[in-house]
This record gives sequence, C-alpha cells and structure tokens, in this order.
Amino acid sequence: MRENRLEELEQAIRYRFRQPELLERALTHCSAVPEDATTRIRPDNEQLEYLGDSVLGMLVSEYLVGTFAAWSEGQLSKSRARLVSAASLCVAARRLALGNYLRLGKGEEKTGGREKPALLADAFEALVAAIYLDAGLPAAREFVKRALLDTAIEVEGSRLELSDHKSALQELLQARGLPSARYAVVREAGPDHQKTFWMQVDVPGLVNATGVGPNKKEAEQSAAAQALELLRAGEVE
Repeated sequence: MRENRLEELEQAIRYRFRQPELLERALTHCSAVPEDATTRIRPDNEQLEYLGDSVLGMLVSEYLVGTFAAWSEGQLSKSRARLVSAASLCVAARRLALGNYLRLGKGEEKTGGREKPALLADAFEALVAAIYLDAGLPAAREFVKRALLDTAIEVEGSRLELSDHKSALQELLQARGLPSARYAVVREAGPDHQKTFWMQVDVPGLVNATGVGPNKKEAEQSAAAQALELLRAGEVE
C-alpha cells in the first residue's frame, strides 16, 4: 500500500526515483523514527532538509539572475528570500499534497502535523535534495522550476522583489483599485512557549484565506501567500 502511495506521489511531482528509498526518507519526519534507531544513515529527512535548503537557494539564485538580468543584488536577494521562505515552500508543498504522504509519529499526527507549515516546507526542501541525490542538478532544477518558480513568477512577476508576501498582496490589491486586506487571528493553540497561530486574511468579496505559523507575523505571511495562490488559481477574479 505504501509503495502505491509513493508511486502516486511520483506521478504528482512528475519524477520517478531510481532510488525510491530517497523519496521515503524525504517524507519521514523525525517523530516517526524510534529514538533508539541506530543506522549509518539517518532514516528521517533532517539531513535531506539541510542539503535541500542549499540546493534550493542555489537554483533559485540561478533562475533569478537568468530571468531578471537588470535587477540589483538587493532586488535579487529579496526575491530569493521570498521564494525560499517557509510560507512560499508551504504553498508549493500543498499544491503537491505532500502532507498526505508524510510519515509522522503519533504525537505529530494528533496535532495536525500534515498541515503544519514548517513540516511541509521542510518536506519540500528534503524532496529537492532527494531528487538531487537521485539524478543530479538537472533533475532538481527542472523540479524546482516546475513546482515552485513557474507559479511564483506567474503570480507575482516583478513584485518578487518586495520584501514579503503581505507587501506583494497589498501592491496587487492597490494595482486593481481594491480595498486593503484585513488580518485577524482566528485560532491559537499550544503552551505559551510553543504556540501555533491561525491567521485569516480577508478582502471582502474577493478572497479569504487562512495561514498557520509559530507567531502572528509568520501566520500573516502564510495567509498572504495562500491568498496570492488563490488569485493565481483563478478561484477569484
């Protein structure tokens, strides 16, 4: 059954692994691994996440330099930061439904780990690394372009140089002569030292989206990224 699920994901990401164990590892959260597990290679996705972060940063930088040749270093840096942010990667992971395929421990399963932005962003980075290790930079480059960059450019274009998703959403609304977005906390959970916030962004009659984060600021960024994604998808005009 698990093999069928992984084949289903391979179809969704449009890449077939030569070493399927890499895909399995990319989807395995540390909570699913027994604490006494002793193997030469860590069976969870933490190391792949670390590698994927570097590979992703390089590929995004390469793409931006090639696409926006006239931009300054500052514009390129802000754009890269936007594209590789947890909010951006979470949106990309949700498009691929990565949360459905994660291997989680019971605790993470009970607390909604499949929808946590941090876990989804980490899984996306780990998946980039897994593809890189399986087939090298060309395969990773094609996946990143298809799963992240093409959509981001279609949604935001030159607005990528803005410092964050909230700014990009606000600029888009202003350009269309629409009212400003309104943000509100709709839920919070967890102890004071480890809270999770659900933030809703609303533009009356146009778009309504919810983001999740470990603080209000990141939850707002996640909500704004979701709103931009809805606008791109044509669910609203």
